Amino acid sequence: MKKILLVILVLFIGSGLYAQDLNARVQILAPQLSNSNKRILDMLEASIKDFLNGRKWTTDALQPQERIDCNFVITITDWDGSSSFKAEAQIQSNRPVFNSSYNSTLLNISDKDFGFSYAEGQPLDFSDQNYIGNLSSLLAFYAYIITGLDYDSFSKMGGTPYFQKAETVLNNAQIAPNPGWKAFESLRNRFWLIENLTNKSYNPIRESLYTYHRDGLDVMADNKSKGLKAVLSIIPQLQKIDKQKQGSVLNQLFFTAKADEIVNILSSADNQDKLKAIDVLSEIDPSNSLKYESLKKTR
Repeated sequence: MKKILLVILVLFIGSGLYAQDLNARVQILAPQLSNSNKRILDMLEASIKDFLNGRKWTTDALQPQERIDCNFVITITDWDGSSSFKAEAQIQSNRPVFNSSYNSTLLNISDKDFGFSYAEGQPLDFSDQNYIGNLSSLLAFYAYIITGLDYDSFSKMGGTPYFQKAETVLNNAQIAPNPGWKAFESLRNRFWLIENLTNKSYNPIRESLYTYHRDGLDVMADNKSKGLKAVLSIIPQLQKIDKQKQGSVLNQLFFTAKADEIVNILSSADNQDKLKAIDVLSEIDPSNSLKYESLKKTR
């Protein structure tokens, strides 16, 4: 009987380990608050980490090594001394590159409207069916975005179910008093991020994300020229979308994550391909044009 109970316990614990999809690191910064407030911030940090890492965000049973690495750096800009916080968040995620020790950035986004309410010891409740609170909705929204981008990078359009879940979170949050969820509040907020990710007009960008990683980065260890060719192949496609949807959130999202990496990859391209890529990249991603222009100095 004891052996049976032990087996059941091991299976239960094991299933708990595999239930986790994210490997999220969380950091709460509060440069304007005194050390006397540190306790509530420590509890907030622990609650957010447990919320992100302790829930199932995918429909698959991920192995521990398959969990998606991500970082949430939340900076508290104001606190009323009770439960109301104004904050900004920097959210980043990456995925491993096959046959290498390198991790490629998939998401690197700044959210300036990360305000929420939190009382010491308060559980973070969340439901896919309705809006409960801003903090849990923010975390769930980005958990689904992170998951969707990861799946898009491994299978063509594989992130669609998770972007749809993020869209549901956003729709539920239309009643929230906090900014960042509504179309009219900004041209570059959560509303437009998920609008781009679920809008078929932007599917070529999502497909390019797959080509870039699976046909590009993932094959470079075995065939560098083939991988480089795949990376170069997506640039005209991104240019086409930029001309149709200039200044889109999704284009910006891609280049914020990839500009430095692209520069590094193109540094080994032949001169003709490199110069052609520089001209296009500088046109569609002007904020990083100096980085691309620096490639002209490499031979």
